[in-house]
Amino acid sequence: MKPTAVGEQKRTEALAIRVWVEGRRVFLELTDGRIFGFPADRFRRLRDASDAQLKKVVLRLNGYALWWEALDEDITVPGVVAGHFELSSSPHGILAVAEEHADYPEIPDSSPRGGQTGRP
Repeated sequence: MKPTAVGEQKRTEALAIRVWVEGRRVFLELTDGRIFGFPADRFRRLRDASDAQLKKVVLRLNGYALWWEALDEDITVPGVVAGHFELSSSPHGILAVAEEHADYPEIPDSSPRGGQTGRP
């Protein structure tokens, strides 16, 4: 057995014990108790899938992989937990959140412009 240096931590791969879909997000319960979720639109085949197709996900390889048989899509659990996605995040998601709260009252700007709000 190899001695472990002080401060060196044993690394273990993230494995899932459960997977489910809510809306367009895929959630995993990991063996260490963490819950991890990611948007389906971060993967091309998942982005293009119907809601019914997206929900037909199963765990494979003892929690190492997610598999959508009808979509012919396999994704590793350690990969998504590490943030390795096929597609970058969409700026539309941020815009949608900003538009959703557009009716909130304006907060005056405290900049040297004299409190102008910046809206025309």
